[in-house]
Amino acid sequence: MSVDIVIYVQPKSSQAKIVIENQKVRAWVNAPPVDGEANDAVVKLFSKALKVAKSKIMIIRGETSREKTLRIEGFTENEIYERLNDVSL
Repeated sequence: MSVDIVIYVQPKSSQAKIVIENQKVRAWVNAPPVDGEANDAVVKLFSKALKVAKSKIMIIRGETSREKTLRIEGFTENEIYERLNDVSL
């Protein structure tokens, strides 16, 4: 079982966080968008927030864009949103 979610990423932020507004997911990461650093930071951030291995999270679309699609294995869409709403990083 896997779920695809669309997120909007803001690289080079002063803090790392995830915010959900109206079923839209925004993520801020500290890493710059160079050599895949921001993508790695996004995967690490969602791994920590959802408490799953990084191998369960893949960027399947938007590797060079701020809008990305993540494929997350092992959860339903509702479980993902519940966990992200309860997260404090």
